[in-house]
Amino acid sequence: MADRGVVKLITLGGKGSSLSSSSVYAVATGQAQLLTEEERLVIEKSSANVYGVCSILDHESTALASVVDAVAALSCEAAKADVAAFSSLDTGDGFVDKEGIGVAGDMKLLLNGSKLVGKVQSESFSKIPKINGRLREVVKSVHSVTRVSLNSREEIYEGDAIPAVLALSAALQNLGKSSFCRTKANLDAVGNESLKTGLLSMFEKKCPNENVLRNAYRLVLDSDFEEDTWKFVHEVNALLGTVWSIVAWEGITAFVALEGGELMSAKGVEEIGVNGRDEKVVKKGEKKKKKATLGKGTSVIVKLIKDRLQVKGGDSSDSLQGTRDFAKEQMAIRERAFSIITEVFKRHGATALDTPAFELRETLMGKYGEDSKLIYDLADQGGELCSLRYDLTVPFARYVAMNGITSFKRYQIAKVYRRDNPSKGRYREFYQCDFDIAGQYEEMGPDFEIVKILTELLDELDIGDYEVKLNHRKLLDGMLEICGVPPEKFRTICSSIDKLDKQSFEQVKKEMVEEKGLNVETADRIGTFVKERGQAKELLSKLKQEGSKFLENTSSKRALDDLEILFDALEKSKCIDKVVFDLSLARGLDYYTGVIFETVFKGTTQVGSIAAGGRYDNLIGMFGTKQVPAVGVSLGIERVFTIMEQLQKDRKQTTRPTETQVLLSILGDKSKLSLAAELVSELWSAKLKAEYVVSTRFSKHIDRAKESRIPWMILVGDKELEKGIVKMKNLETTVEEDVPRSSFVENLRDG
Repeated sequence: MADRGVVKLITLGGKGSSLSSSSVYAVATGQAQLLTEEERLVIEKSSANVYGVCSILDHESTALASVVDAVAALSCEAAKADVAAFSSLDTGDGFVDKEGIGVAGDMKLLLNGSKLVGKVQSESFSKIPKINGRLREVVKSVHSVTRVSLNSREEIYEGDAIPAVLALSAALQNLGKSSFCRTKANLDAVGNESLKTGLLSMFEKKCPNENVLRNAYRLVLDSDFEEDTWKFVHEVNALLGTVWSIVAWEGITAFVALEGGELMSAKGVEEIGVNGRDEKVVKKGEKKKKKATLGKGTSVIVKLIKDRLQVKGGDSSDSLQGTRDFAKEQMAIRERAFSIITEVFKRHGATALDTPAFELRETLMGKYGEDSKLIYDLADQGGELCSLRYDLTVPFARYVAMNGITSFKRYQIAKVYRRDNPSKGRYREFYQCDFDIAGQYEEMGPDFEIVKILTELLDELDIGDYEVKLNHRKLLDGMLEICGVPPEKFRTICSSIDKLDKQSFEQVKKEMVEEKGLNVETADRIGTFVKERGQAKELLSKLKQEGSKFLENTSSKRALDDLEILFDALEKSKCIDKVVFDLSLARGLDYYTGVIFETVFKGTTQVGSIAAGGRYDNLIGMFGTKQVPAVGVSLGIERVFTIMEQLQKDRKQTTRPTETQVLLSILGDKSKLSLAAELVSELWSAKLKAEYVVSTRFSKHIDRAKESRIPWMILVGDKELEKGIVKMKNLETTVEEDVPRSSFVENLRDG
């Protein structure tokens, strides 16, 4: 191994900087901007660049391994393959590969109940468990060596990655050959000749063939990985791209073989059978042949693909995943909630602020720890690299710094965007409601007020029982130091601890040890501390007992003193009963420096965290020359809406979609519009919320009033016009009276 293969990552990028996994990735993909030419040359010859490409290999090969089984299952049905071999693998017939058995089990689950798998025998199908299982195995190996190295601040050797990456290249070559054979079988299974001809033409032009695959693998083997590791990993990356293309074509051809006829029929083309060789055109009046049943797993996959195609084709009215449309009843709930939230914020002396929906990418990067991968990047529109805002806190910090503000109480209610996996209560576009206090104040005063505001918000929104989990970042740092965690690993270990609300400690421990390079003993010591949670003042008293290791650590002792002041204030304000002191709370965002908290709903609707926040004394200083301490809270209002909507259903309550006070009902035809305009304008001028209907059908007036649950109705027909009166009716009591036309507005306002 050449000497240039060793480099201390901490020295790259200039004095005091470090090269994290994200920045290594940026270097490898040419996105790094702040390097001198000399530094760039060093990186191109260093293991940092090698591990940058390895991080790409890790990401892309993991994604590939997650889809190849599903694609292969579709091919089994498209080509009517014999899948009996899948059942023999786990019966002791000499096959002992754990991952292969796992693939076989997954394939059987995907194909469970399928009436399409048949008796077509081919090694490209029978060897799916062996080939895909081997891919799983080597992908895990690449992931392990890459993550451990990138999370280590010690010297790394590019040679450490070579065995895993070499094994990956062999697994990719075998997968590519097998997938290519299945792709050709899928093409043969397409029953519509015109569809098959067009697809075959595209396949021959676009899909890498066996010669391309063979040459890509040959370039890997011909690379001198000991002398030029950089070229070696690049060739493996190119091979991975080739195999990805082949697998994509396998998926396309399998889907067309299974569903092509139906899709063409939906677009007005004659209905033609797809799978067999003996299908015929379904003539007018002839009964369609019953479609064969897909497997339970593959049917879900096919539906997802069809839904995605419909969305892309503009044929579906469904919203994008992770976004929502809101009907009038839902909007009424939202507006009421926003009104309550705004009133609470103003009660505490805050002023409103609005910031752009997107920021310069450099403003957002490096502030969110491992969650930075969830930031939405925008296409380059003329030299500025921009991203949609991830939260409202970083834009607020940027605003305070840019304007030289040293004291500011602000609130903001606006949308933020995250590339997250959508689930119940978890969206990719959603509102946040933020309250922040920036500036120098009495010790722990702003922290107390922020927690108090949070409890006021949730109490007045009347969502039910909740708890505020609270911790201190300096207490966490002290705990990690006591456990023996190196300071440079504090933040990445905190990101792991932050997952304890969703994962068991054993899962988190595995991540800390296998991916982040922590030794088992240190991880176990962390486990003894993070299990501590309880009533705020009781647990605080326990941690401050004589002989406590926390009192021997400067950082944790300072944190305990802060928390004592905070808990006393919360007790006096009568909201301490909502607070749980929880040492497992870590909050993965990098910018927190003091108190941190997170609120969870304790009712039956499972939505996860509904609010969170904490102190961030160093964030504003990142955007200017002056450090301005700050603390804030962010309410995840979309999850609160989910709770409110469910509570309304459970209580069998309904919400008025409008605030209309009176319906002006003109009994007549369209010639009476001018009369309606005159009378309704008088109502609007009096600041009354009014609607009007002009119709000869009385039922139309009643239906409108009932639909919007309008309490009052003003009826005007020919008789009322002759007498110079209007009929005023209370729709709740059904009491009605005649009032003079000249004073009906005053009567209505007084009534």
